[in-house]
Amino acid sequence: MQTVMIVGAGLGGLSILKILKETAVLDVKVVIDIDENAPGILFAKELGIEVGTDWKKYLSDQLDVVIEVTGRQEVFNEIRELRDRKTVLIPGSMAYLISKLIEEKEELISRLEYETYKHDLIFNATGDGMLVVDKDATITFINHSAATMIGMKKEEMIGKPVLEVVPTSRLPIVLQTRKSETNRKQTLANGMKIITTRIPMIAENNEIIGAFAVFKDITEVVNLAEELTNLKEVQTMLESVIQSSEEAISVVDENGLGIIINPAYTRLTGLSEAEVIGQPATTDISEGESMHMQVLKTRRAVRGVAMRLGPNKKEVIVNVAPVIVDGKLKGSVGVIHDMSEIKSLNRELSRARQIIRTLEAKYSFEDIIGDSEEMRLAIEQAKLGARTPATVLLRGESGTGKELFAHAIHNASDRKYNKFVRVNCASLSESLLESELFGYEEGAFSGAKRGGKRGLFEEANNGSIFLDEIGELTANTQAKLLRVLQESEITRVGGTRPISINVRVIAATNVNIEKGIINGTFREDLYYRLNRMPIHIPPLRDRKGDIPLLCERLIQKINQDYGRNVEGVTADAMKHLLQYHWPGNVRELENILGRAIIFMNYHETEIDLLHLPNLNIIQEQTFEPFSHSEAEGETLNVKLERYEKEIIAQTLAKMNGNKTETAKALGLSVRNLYYKLDKYKL
Repeated sequence: MQTVMIVGAGLGGLSILKILKETAVLDVKVVIDIDENAPGILFAKELGIEVGTDWKKYLSDQLDVVIEVTGRQEVFNEIRELRDRKTVLIPGSMAYLISKLIEEKEELISRLEYETYKHDLIFNATGDGMLVVDKDATITFINHSAATMIGMKKEEMIGKPVLEVVPTSRLPIVLQTRKSETNRKQTLANGMKIITTRIPMIAENNEIIGAFAVFKDITEVVNLAEELTNLKEVQTMLESVIQSSEEAISVVDENGLGIIINPAYTRLTGLSEAEVIGQPATTDISEGESMHMQVLKTRRAVRGVAMRLGPNKKEVIVNVAPVIVDGKLKGSVGVIHDMSEIKSLNRELSRARQIIRTLEAKYSFEDIIGDSEEMRLAIEQAKLGARTPATVLLRGESGTGKELFAHAIHNASDRKYNKFVRVNCASLSESLLESELFGYEEGAFSGAKRGGKRGLFEEANNGSIFLDEIGELTANTQAKLLRVLQESEITRVGGTRPISINVRVIAATNVNIEKGIINGTFREDLYYRLNRMPIHIPPLRDRKGDIPLLCERLIQKINQDYGRNVEGVTADAMKHLLQYHWPGNVRELENILGRAIIFMNYHETEIDLLHLPNLNIIQEQTFEPFSHSEAEGETLNVKLERYEKEIIAQTLAKMNGNKTETAKALGLSVRNLYYKLDKYKL
């Protein structure tokens, strides 16, 4: 920037100084005036510019311009004589004129910048993209909307060939053809869909000076159009589904007038479209209330309503639901089921359930309720037995849950996906039991089926067979069962060819098999085969602490069976149940709870003492001290058994009925203790 010295700091010099500082085109180094209080001198001091009274002191070849504003010709002439030839001397009038011209130039530039700003503001405020190129197809202008759509910054695009920024642009073609292109579709590199208009810019002399494009994002419009197309396809599909559905369907509008029925509806009710479409929803009802009208009033779905429809008074079940769009009720749709078909399906379902019950195990260890030590021991033994192929013998009184254990063992074994066959050995005669267990050949006896019949052992092949009441088997059947256990093969009644089988045997008994061995009614060799893994299931009187848990589970089951909502047992009723001796075990408990629920009123939610039958509360059995006088005349064996019985009873009472602790105190195994308890009826 050129350096300046102003000579004369009156009002004229002050004006020159202000103009030069505002325009900032020249660098004022020093201001001179003989009056140290001249206005120009004071203003220069404020600006930090050097001041003086003698211009000669500052005149040197370092100055580019000297502006003389004193108005005295002799000063002007003297400066002209003494200045360096490179230094320009400007009279004050000329300097003022030049300053004004510079000021006007700056003002024009400022106005131009403001107008440009306003144009940019307008162009950038619009949502349409704008892009301008010169005659060489180089981008000279682009607004914010265009930059956003293209996905680049403005400064990255200005000055670049348009095809580098927008490879699909046709602006170079417009420059060549000089023809406009209106409302043309285009896809940008980022996948955005636009519609654009391209216009050439032609000067008055018919010279092409550039071209510009204005474009709009139509991605949402295109997507909306595609969604509308998809909606039409969905509508067509839904109509096809309704028309092809085997379920009878009826649809009404918000006024209850029929708008859609399908062929299945016509087949079921006997009513055609002409008789239903546009007619009130009550048109098809022969008996009952219109569920369509009820749903339109309440805006709530109804399910499982029985009624009769059509001229033939067809018995049906109706499910109706409201159709609500954006919170507004638009109608309702009903699905109608033929009751005759449902009844037929129910019969088939019942039959299937009967078959399934004979082929599958229903329960698992999670279904066995019991937290007492005795019950936990039995469950742990059963789980251990489930992991082995060994024969399991379940021992316990009637009603203790032996069959429940059998189901659980099968379901916990690797045979759980195969058949589980149950046989009650006490419910069949000897001849019938043998043919049922082992099957028979054709002609084995009168009435035998042609081709013979597979036995239950064959049915259970690769699975499990549960032989309940094993102690009731006859000697002949016991022999055949022993062969099954030893050789894993059976022979049909009337047959000679052995058939190999792979069956896991789970036996159960509530009688003392050992006495049967002594009496000769049960084979000793079969006993040892069956007794490989005995599991003693304790009676309910020995695990009364489980009664609250059992009540809770049994009440849930009875509620489902009877359609009740009983919540539990009162404290008084529970105390009464805990005092009872329970000779029938869990089966008796379920019977008593079921009987109580049957006779309860529907508003009652807890079983109270008044709902229970009169139970004979049996006190715990006590034993008198051993009396030698009572033992006189008895054999030694009888005396030892009496004494052993009393010792076991006293120890059991001392251990509060805990059989594990009792066995430890007596030096017996828990299994041996159970045997003795059963032997002495303790």
